[in-house]
Amino acid sequence: MTSSSAQTSQWWDHLQRLDGASDLPQIAGAAGRALVVLSAPYAQAMHHDLLALADTATDVVLIGGATDIEGIRRVPANAGLRHALGGTLTSLNVRMAASWLEHCTPGRLTDPPAQLRWDDWASQTARPERYDRTQVTNETVIAFIKEAKSTCPDASRTRLLRMFRDKGMACEQKRFADLYTSTIGR
Repeated sequence: MTSSSAQTSQWWDHLQRLDGASDLPQIAGAAGRALVVLSAPYAQAMHHDLLALADTATDVVLIGGATDIEGIRRVPANAGLRHALGGTLTSLNVRMAASWLEHCTPGRLTDPPAQLRWDDWASQTARPERYDRTQVTNETVIAFIKEAKSTCPDASRTRLLRMFRDKGMACEQKRFADLYTSTIGR
């Protein structure tokens, strides 16, 4: 995963140079349909290819993405579905895509009945996530990491972050990772 839209664009440009012109429209055209799952930064980097895909008039669904594109049915990322689909926000679009397919009519991706089934399910299922966690200093995070590693030496960094958050304290994942690495090492 890249950390900026410039890096994401460079990644996509590099892939294009390695592989020649984008095959996304050709693949979708040959298959007659395409399910595309992208985070907003990657969708922005691939915007021109998505526009070309929309011009193929194939059955196309974009899960996540950055913006609506005429000719592509977009299902925006919905963090409110995470409790039903499980996992992290980072992989939510993939789990949304699997659920979308469960709501589809066999052999079709974008028919109106499937859209209605999805919309009904999502509206009944979605629950906004709200966290009332306390902001803490780096020193508090470091102290927690040291204590937790001494009592649970085999606990992963991810598990420690979950334990930390379960105590009602707030820490962004990257910040926790950086503090963990500077405290414990890799």
